[in-house]
Amino acid sequence: MVRHLYIIAGCNGSGKTTASMTILPKSLLVKEFVNADEIAKGLSPFNPEGVALEAGRLMLERIDYLLEQGESFSIETTLATKSYIRLVERAQGLGYMVHLIFFWLETPELAVNRVAERVSKGGHNIPIEVIERRYKAGINNLFKLFMGKVDVWSVYDNSRQPRIYLATGGKNIGTMVLNKNRFSKLMQYVG
Repeated sequence: MVRHLYIIAGCNGSGKTTASMTILPKSLLVKEFVNADEIAKGLSPFNPEGVALEAGRLMLERIDYLLEQGESFSIETTLATKSYIRLVERAQGLGYMVHLIFFWLETPELAVNRVAERVSKGGHNIPIEVIERRYKAGINNLFKLFMGKVDVWSVYDNSRQPRIYLATGGKNIGTMVLNKNRFSKLMQYVG
């Protein structure tokens, strides 16, 4: 039986968690969604930022456990760091098929606005400069590192509803661009 690792990626405020709660259990039949933000909320609902390091450690332990057990699972990331490349390689070495689903917002300002809206509803805050840095770094890492490593990737424009499917590809398959105008706009952020 094929094991799957789904990496749900995108900038802060792009709708990763919201989309994950529907597509993972219903469409992809994935029961494990490992998310440091959700772990932090479980540890300290009134101060998740204060337990972020502990939540990150627990997340890594859970990922190790799931890999050892051969379970299909999903993680969430902004792709702002290169650290998940090692996870991709490790999972593939263990026979996992690695999928990356990237939710893009058309501007960093939209990401900032989405996070502000989340905070107004009691969600966790992220400083503006961090959102902007992660926005650019995530897109760069998507194109320069992850697209050539993962088995299958898909990119969606989640700037408004309904989301728009922009492109798909993978390490052993060609790239198919489904919306050239929007995909070209995304590529303008690749440095």
